[in-house]
Amino acid sequence: MALSRRRILQGAGALSLLASRLGAPASAQPAPAGDTPPILFVHGNGDHAALWMTTLWRMECNGVPRERMAAINFTDPLARTDDKIEQASRSSTEDQRRELAEAIRELKQKTGAPRIALVGSSRGGNAIRNYIKNGGGGDISHAVLCGTPNHGVYAWDDGLGNEFNGRGPFLRGLNDGDSEVTVGTLFLTLRSDGLDKYAQADGRFAGKPGTPTNVTTDGPALKGATNLVLGAVDHRETAFHPRAFREIYKFIARHEPWRIEIVPETAVRLSGLVTGMPGGVPTNRPVPGATVDIYHVAAETGERIGGPLHSSQTGADGRWGPAQVDPSWPLEFVLTSPGTATTHIYRSPFPRSSEIVHLRAARPLGPADAGAGAVVLMSRPRGYFGLPRDIVLFDGKEPADVKPGVPTDSVTTMRLAADDVGRPVAAIFNGERIVMRAWPASENRIAVAELTY
Repeated sequence: MALSRRRILQGAGALSLLASRLGAPASAQPAPAGDTPPILFVHGNGDHAALWMTTLWRMECNGVPRERMAAINFTDPLARTDDKIEQASRSSTEDQRRELAEAIRELKQKTGAPRIALVGSSRGGNAIRNYIKNGGGGDISHAVLCGTPNHGVYAWDDGLGNEFNGRGPFLRGLNDGDSEVTVGTLFLTLRSDGLDKYAQADGRFAGKPGTPTNVTTDGPALKGATNLVLGAVDHRETAFHPRAFREIYKFIARHEPWRIEIVPETAVRLSGLVTGMPGGVPTNRPVPGATVDIYHVAAETGERIGGPLHSSQTGADGRWGPAQVDPSWPLEFVLTSPGTATTHIYRSPFPRSSEIVHLRAARPLGPADAGAGAVVLMSRPRGYFGLPRDIVLFDGKEPADVKPGVPTDSVTTMRLAADDVGRPVAAIFNGERIVMRAWPASENRIAVAELTY
């Protein structure tokens, strides 16, 4: 029988209370990994492996060895308009199933484990279900589907070839039968309590306002799975929020996490990929000949402190790094890629090491930016800006281009006058604050404050 729970313990305080009731000290060390299976994390539509960074850090802080985890990068992460018709820089469900099968094989070979766990965000859950049902999924012990539109973003008679159409052949094939899960694998679904833009009764988020989608907020739930409602989280937060981490960890490890907070390492080593957007389509195809420079910057002004900490140029594999940084340093990444705007990416300190610090150039400057002295962006890759749910302040003001209600926007843009070039600009999202510098648009430069949480 499918289970549903609408309240979960939140944060380190709740965990400390739980530990005290169980007689365990709140500062106890994480339990060894034991028989916890290796875990492969699967990103969503148009995304990349780096979105799982904070989840991987939390897993490490709870005793899961780094070498027993991996995060896939689908080559072309964006779905086709019609699954059966080829489309440049986009992937079919079969493309994703095939790439996922290879990543599973590699993790099993690396760890020697006969079975592994899969955790997917949004479209990543489609690939997971497709592999388990149609790809010989006997080697999957657990499947966690976070905000996956298991019954479609909509269920309409037109556009049946679209992967996200609940009446289309792909989802009908996955949902056929009395049970919507595959025997032998334990399934968990995580969903929002009404704030997932892809699980709405009205078609406004699918381009047809006023038209019923024939899908409800319960769309991500599956018959035969453990189905949990996380609360007022948005579509991406069903995978990347601390509440989601708690449930993912507990389901796979079979006990509560020791901690939710991310514990810093004494030395941090960073590396990743530079990927491109041919024709404006996000891909995970490597970009050769890109230059990555990293600077330590002042937290209050965004000004550089000394020269570059790291400089490298990507080869054919698109990889940059490694760079050694202090876990207390705010950073500026300067990405110069062929044919793109020079992108200045400002980040909060990295508390732990990561090999998936993937970088994409910002969008090109366009007609809407004409006459601007500087163009600055605030980006939230692991969630959306929710108003009035969240505190969102950009240069001291609530952004006008963030729509209230169901969270739908993960990027907000501000255009500054020529007199503002060079000055600091603060981006605030709840408890995270990043200060960047406004770089001249006349030099084809864009600055981005990229939030971690």
